[in-house]
Amino acid sequence: WPGAESVLSLDMLAPVVVAADDWVFTSGYTLSYPGSRDALADWIEALPAGIPFVFDPTPVIADIPGSTLARVLARTTWLSCNMGEAAEIAGQGDVKALAARLLAGHCPKADGVVIRSAAKGCHVRLADGSVQTIPGFEVDALDTNGAGDAHIGAFVSALARGVQPFEAARYANAAAAISVTRHGGSSAPTDYEIQTFLSHAGGPQMGLHGRKQEVKRPTA
Repeated sequence: WPGAESVLSLDMLAPVVVAADDWVFTSGYTLSYPGSRDALADWIEALPAGIPFVFDPTPVIADIPGSTLARVLARTTWLSCNMGEAAEIAGQGDVKALAARLLAGHCPKADGVVIRSAAKGCHVRLADGSVQTIPGFEVDALDTNGAGDAHIGAFVSALARGVQPFEAARYANAAAAISVTRHGGSSAPTDYEIQTFLSHAGGPQMGLHGRKQEVKRPTA
């Protein structure tokens, strides 16, 4: 239900000071409200050039005017969305085609796009043309509410620590997998929980600065 975020002005946003090492994230919900979308789009466009901007259009993407959406996408550094939202922006197609069209025709300044596919994992395409589909993790899901938020938050957290995008996507898949095993929308795990999950899943873990660490298991 629309709350305070549905009525914004540039004067209200003025106290939000962005520092040099900050990342900025916006969801489509605030951009869907007539009383907030213009001010928020103006504020996003005025962000310093070196500040990474992450955008999740969310399921309300159809309620965002095309002109507003285009303005925000033009400033997007990382776009994270599901298949339905990707198709709403770039038309129908398979995940590879959609990712390519999102970068080529809608997010000209982006470092990459992430298309989430729930339990299947996510597809990542970088501006340099590199592509990987990162598989998800098999868990017993209890509540999928908030899984996308957990995925985006973990992905940005990893990138901000210097983790490479494809490995950051695997870290985000683990975060989303953990979140769906818990009830409620506020179910994002801690870094320790994600690292523990990854250690049991096998393969490399990430160090504090994004370096891979091989998991050593005790011998029998």
